[in-house]
Amino acid sequence: MGSREPSYLATYRSGILASRARHAIGQLADCRICPRRCGADRLAGEAGTCRTGRHARVASFGPHFGEEAPLVGRHGSGTIFFASCNLLCCFCQNDDISHRMAGAEVSDERLAEIMVELQRMGCHNINLVTPSHVVPQILAAMPVAVEAGLHVPLVYNSSGYDSVETLALLEGVVDIYMPDFKFWSEEVAEATCAARDYPAAARAALKEMHRQVGDLVVGSGGVARRGLLVRHLVMPGGTAGTEDVTAFIAQEISPDTYVNVMAQYRPCWHAHTFPPISRLPTASEHREAVRAARSAGLTRLDGVGSF
Repeated sequence: MGSREPSYLATYRSGILASRARHAIGQLADCRICPRRCGADRLAGEAGTCRTGRHARVASFGPHFGEEAPLVGRHGSGTIFFASCNLLCCFCQNDDISHRMAGAEVSDERLAEIMVELQRMGCHNINLVTPSHVVPQILAAMPVAVEAGLHVPLVYNSSGYDSVETLALLEGVVDIYMPDFKFWSEEVAEATCAARDYPAAARAALKEMHRQVGDLVVGSGGVARRGLLVRHLVMPGGTAGTEDVTAFIAQEISPDTYVNVMAQYRPCWHAHTFPPISRLPTASEHREAVRAARSAGLTRLDGVGSF
């Protein structure tokens, strides 16, 4: 990983990390943590769209070798899958976790223990999967984790449906941001996620993430140390708006953005309720999406070969 230490260690030593954690937990009383801004009193057990109260729910955790190469290295990415979601796509491929809430509540202290356990397994980073609705809980766990010896980078692996104000609380805490940019169309976002504001929220979130950490920096062993990595899932019939998404990334984020143009869409959960996405994308559709990314000026594309 090189000599650079994760940002959260300096933030912890300054006392800022503990202060932010207290502030964020307090915000759960009238929740505006994500763009839904539901106003639920999560400290009193109310649950908004995310159906999550004071404590995060963890579905599973462990070393993961199926992530992008700069995260996996030799020993895997230390993934923590949080239950529920603030976006709740109708086509979710992890519907047991997101829609059906598989998992169990964990205290802040237990969440910190899980992070340290993953580090002891040799994982190169702590990969927080679907974290947008549990940022306060993550921040509350971090001082405990640091005091227990955590020293690997934190990866924020989100849908892209993030609040800029909440992301600001993570500056100097998260070293690697890995958001999705799912759709360009407001109409598609409304039909699939009941989130018409998703495209605007994702654009603002990606800009804030890049402002904080810059382009992806890869250290020794090909393992990422810091920066932005964007995922874009190719969907059938051009539903995701790949040309517009990749043009935005190249022109308004950075042409050096590391992007995974993903080919693994399949119609899951209730995808049949929106017929344009009720089938698999074709191989030619994926090739066209990769070509669109390259035409936009993006060159750091994950694992797409030469087609």
